[in-house]
Amino acid sequence: MLTKKGKYGLKALAALSELPEGQLAFVGDVAKGNNIPKKFLDAILAELRNAGFVHSRKGKAGGYCLARPADEIKIGHVVRVLDGPLAPIPCASKTRYQPCTDCDEATCQIRHLMLDVRNAIADVLDNTSLTQMRAMGGADALGSEAMTA
Repeated sequence: MLTKKGKYGLKALAALSELPEGQLAFVGDVAKGNNIPKKFLDAILAELRNAGFVHSRKGKAGGYCLARPADEIKIGHVVRVLDGPLAPIPCASKTRYQPCTDCDEATCQIRHLMLDVRNAIADVLDNTSLTQMRAMGGADALGSEAMTA
């Protein structure tokens, strides 16, 4: 499950990806524009900076910007950095595998199903860039209901 931390991180990256190249955004502006608590966003952006997704500059003319082009940032990588493994249970994780103590992994139907779930999630998130995510959910994606509302 995507946590608020993961969701807010993706929202912040999407907002930064809309900036013209070289322009920085203030944390407060990103927080306010995306309904994210500023203090929480400060911590999230620090993690994203440490992971190489954003650059920051301190001071009056400071702020944040993407560290690389949005089409090179894969959503799966961001989610793993902020929320950890994609697998719904530890024995299905590729990055933080932990064996179960209560079943035989070779024959456990639950594990095999959760491996399929993990692989499906990873397939979508690892093959979706920040640019592609940003393009989702516009007026066209909502259909005619959005036009009449």
